[in-house]
Amino acid sequence: MKLLLSIVVIAALAAVPLWLSDPYLLNALITTGIFVIGAMSLNLLLGFTGQLSLGHIAFFGIGAYVSALTSLGFSVSLPFGLHVVHEPWPPLAGFAVAVLVSALCGYLVGRLSFRVRGAYFVIVTISFAEVVRLVALNWVELTQGPLALTSIPPMQVSFPGLGEFVFRTKLHNYYLVLGVAVLCYLLIARLVRSHVGRAMRGLMENETLAVSIGIDVTKTLTLAAVVSAGICGGAGSLYAHYIKIIDPEVFAFINTVTMVIMVITGGKGTLAGPVVGGLIFGLMPVALRPVMAPEAQWIAYGSALIVILFIMPRGIVPALVQWLPRMKPVATPSFAKRGVEEGAS
Repeated sequence: MKLLLSIVVIAALAAVPLWLSDPYLLNALITTGIFVIGAMSLNLLLGFTGQLSLGHIAFFGIGAYVSALTSLGFSVSLPFGLHVVHEPWPPLAGFAVAVLVSALCGYLVGRLSFRVRGAYFVIVTISFAEVVRLVALNWVELTQGPLALTSIPPMQVSFPGLGEFVFRTKLHNYYLVLGVAVLCYLLIARLVRSHVGRAMRGLMENETLAVSIGIDVTKTLTLAAVVSAGICGGAGSLYAHYIKIIDPEVFAFINTVTMVIMVITGGKGTLAGPVVGGLIFGLMPVALRPVMAPEAQWIAYGSALIVILFIMPRGIVPALVQWLPRMKPVATPSFAKRGVEEGAS
C-alpha cells in the first residue's frame, strides 16, 4: 500500500509541468524541492537521532560554493607562498565534489560536537555555520565576498557517444530536482530501515540502554551526520547551478529555520514528513503573496504554524496516520464468522 501511494505521489509530481505553464510557480516548485531535500537531510539528524542542528544550512552553503568554484575554476594564494590554480570542471563533477566535501565537513563536525549533548551541541552547530559564513564573506579572493559568484554554469550530464544534455530550462531543472529528491528519499529510507537506522532510533529513545547492548554512540551519530551533510551539500549544489549566483546570504539563519519548520510540521522521524511540511510551507508564501501585504503574509505564516502544531503536535503525517484508521468503517462480522467465534467462546 505504501509503495503504491509513493508511486502515485511521484507520478502526480512528475505530471505537474504538463498542466502548470506559469514559469513563476514552476520556479517556486523547484526552489521548494531543493529545500525539501535539505529538510530530508536535517530530518535524518533531528528525527532519527534526536540531534537538533541549527547550523545545518552551513552544509547547504558549502555544497553551493564548492560546486560553483569547481565549475568556474579559481586561482587563490595560500600561506607559505603557495598558489593554487584550478581549471573549470564539468558541473556534474562539481556536484560530486560538493557532496564529498560537505560529507567530510559533516564528519569533522560530528566527531567534535557529538561528544556534547543538548544545548551545547546546538551552540556548536550554530557557531560552525557562522564561521563558514564569515569565511565566505571575507575570503574575497576565492568567493568574491559580498560581490557574489556569478555566471555559474547550469548542470549538465554527458552521455558517451551521445553528447551532453544541459539543464537550461525550468522544466529541465524541475525534473532534475525531482529525480534527486526521489533518490535521496530512497537512500534515507534504506538507511533508517537498516540495523544502523535501528541503532539511531535506539540512541534517540534510550541512549543508556543502547550503549549497554554495544551500540557505538559516536560512530552511529557521526555516520548520520556524514550522510545528512552530504545530501544537504548536494541540495546546495543544485541550488547554485539553478540560481547561477551565490553570495554569503545563502548561509542566512532563516534558511535553517525554514528547514526545521518543514521537518517539525510535517512530522519528524517520518520519511514523508519533510516532504509534506516542505511543500506546505515552501509554497505558502507564493500562495499568499498575491492576496496579502508582506507583513500580513508573515502573520498568516506564523499563525498557520501555530495552528498546525497545536492541533497536530507530532506533525501532519503522524496525525494523518493516526486519524485515517478511525475513519474506516467498522466491518460487521459475517454470520458464519460470528458462529465460529461464539462456538470458540
